[in-house]
Amino acid sequence: MDSPLAEAVGGRSASVLRKHLDMHTVGDLLRHLPRRYETMNDLDKVDPRDLSVGDQVNMIAEVRSARGERKFRRGGGKQIHITTMAVAAGDLELSVTFFNQPWRVRTMPVGSRAFFAGKLEKFRDRWQLGSPRAMRISTGDDETDPDDESIKLPPVTPIYPATKDVQTWELLAAVRQTLDVFDDPIDPVPQEVRERHGLIDLGRALRDIHLPASLDAARPAMRRLTWDEALGLQLALQGERLNAATRPAPACPRTDDGLAAAFDARLPFELTGGQRRVGAELAEALAGTTPLNRLLQGDVGSGKTVVALRAMLQVVDAGRQAVLLAPTEVLAAQHARSLRAMLGPLGRSGEPAGLFGDDGDEPVELDTDERATRIVLLTGSLAAKERKQALLDVQSGVAGIVVGTHAVIQEKVGFADLGLLVVDEQHRFGVRQRDELRSRPGETAPHLLVMTATPIPRTVALTVYGDLENSVLDELPAGRKPIDTHAVPGGRPKWLARVWERVREEVDAGHQAYVVCPRIGDDGPASDEEEGGGADGEERRPPLAALEVAELLAAGPLAGLRLEVLHGRLPAEEKDDVMRRFAAGDVDVLVSTTVIEVGVDVPNATVIVVLDAERFGVSQLHQLRGRVGRGDTASSCFLVSDLEGPSMERLQRIAEITDGFAMADLDLELRNEGDVLGTEQAGRRKTLRFLSVRRHLDEITEAREVARALLADDPTLAHHPRLAGLVRGVVGEEGASFLDKL
Repeated sequence: MDSPLAEAVGGRSASVLRKHLDMHTVGDLLRHLPRRYETMNDLDKVDPRDLSVGDQVNMIAEVRSARGERKFRRGGGKQIHITTMAVAAGDLELSVTFFNQPWRVRTMPVGSRAFFAGKLEKFRDRWQLGSPRAMRISTGDDETDPDDESIKLPPVTPIYPATKDVQTWELLAAVRQTLDVFDDPIDPVPQEVRERHGLIDLGRALRDIHLPASLDAARPAMRRLTWDEALGLQLALQGERLNAATRPAPACPRTDDGLAAAFDARLPFELTGGQRRVGAELAEALAGTTPLNRLLQGDVGSGKTVVALRAMLQVVDAGRQAVLLAPTEVLAAQHARSLRAMLGPLGRSGEPAGLFGDDGDEPVELDTDERATRIVLLTGSLAAKERKQALLDVQSGVAGIVVGTHAVIQEKVGFADLGLLVVDEQHRFGVRQRDELRSRPGETAPHLLVMTATPIPRTVALTVYGDLENSVLDELPAGRKPIDTHAVPGGRPKWLARVWERVREEVDAGHQAYVVCPRIGDDGPASDEEEGGGADGEERRPPLAALEVAELLAAGPLAGLRLEVLHGRLPAEEKDDVMRRFAAGDVDVLVSTTVIEVGVDVPNATVIVVLDAERFGVSQLHQLRGRVGRGDTASSCFLVSDLEGPSMERLQRIAEITDGFAMADLDLELRNEGDVLGTEQAGRRKTLRFLSVRRHLDEITEAREVARALLADDPTLAHHPRLAGLVRGVVGEEGASFLDKL
């Protein structure tokens, strides 16, 4: 599998495969799996309704007619030869044109079959194949023709993911040539594991996946290769988990009369059953020296911040510090304000007990408490003086709770005694980022609590966060009302006018509103986030921009209301000022980009309008919708799109779903799995070749148990070197770094 590809297919073919498909070894080629199989009977199964203009296709079709003629180029140029063919595959009929290939009429006569590849186009309502390439399928008894290029197909023909430069028949030829000289590898998966789980040998799997005798023979081959990938991934995840446990965590037992108990006593509301249950789990884990390594997930508004704060206070009671890491400065500042508001006098350590009023006579008393701690905000845009003071508070231990962005990860930020790291919105951080603070030198490593407000399907949790224990908050606090969501066709003026009327009605009732756009404007970057693409793929106008929309609303349907704009290019102080004034009720309508997607909590905001909603992902829309409905007043969300068809149908499905976990399943259904398992989220290879997080829950679960058992006896896989190679093949060297640490 590690042999250079040139040894199997020759230097010329190996060079083409390396250049266009990044294949270097025999293993790279043999792990390039067919995306489907065809037999000659499959010619009748092609349905034009499944195809779109612009699709790059590889198909087997029959030649129905063929003619060649010579023509002069326009303007009196030299002659060219044009071969025109009509070909058919099932209900699909295509016109195919070859230039200066006169032998095509002879070598691909009427009635012959061939592979055709190219880009689907339409001219006068007839399908055409642009820039076509073709390879005739040999029947085995064809007469020899020096111009004939043909290929004899196996009974079940693999159709490979290809490019315009490397066609599926060229990959088939390379695979055949390779398998002819391929020695079956020594199987990396122990025989006992293979027998227990009904897995065929790896060598047989590689042969049957590419050249199966029947479709039935391909199924156990695919299961074996899928299982290998699941095992490699789970070994990496469980290895990271073991690596995190090699150093003890600082014990932080709960006290009966400390800061945490005082906070519980002053809570103005009753904790939900889920908050109490998860809180008890965290309290027990923090009390021990086995590092807490947990994912806390819950729907928007389920109260994760309160759960995290109670855990942080338990750590502060033990004389240690806690860090809350947020992905953006807006969210970090919002968290700092929220924590200070929840703690009140318990978060004002070191502040003066009383201040003089404006007239200089009347003192304004500030509540303080002898058990209080200090909350410090640390971001990259702090002024030099503020940053210096914040760093001193962190390093001296005066700050019990530190809230910050990735600036906190920088090595020059020192802690007196870090006991707990809380990572909010984990999907915005790579695994390596979250491990930076935990891997610093020292006798202990801090506990880790990872939070996400985007509920995760179980298969994704096992695949992406398999190194973490999982806690779920599955109920909302009392008094929360469902958010009334509507998909609005923006191309219908009366419908859109009614949306702006609803915004005015809410503001007139004393409430506030958000308007979200996918772009900032003024020819700057597309957005604070990577711009979404939409479902339909046609030529479209540029996405709406917050700066431009704000001007139009202020001069039109929302004239007279207090509008402000918020986006990621604003200076940090200005962003914070806008959010403060919006939270205080001094702004009626906040026109924003996705910078408000997570964490922003303004209970008085009761309506949100998302423009060009089809450009946002499912989880993004659910997060944006969660910015309203945070008080006890009924709230509304309007998802506006100019597009009809699939885009509007998708928005309507989103509008009908209120449960975040059902929304997560829809997200997984609609998105490319490579996005779900992206490097930003998982910290490892962007796509899995075989494993589907939607279809392979059983394989993932089985592999997880096998991985745990193997690593319990052999933590570095020293006695299973080929399994170590499997891990590296699945997750890469960085993902397999645990093998060198334990």
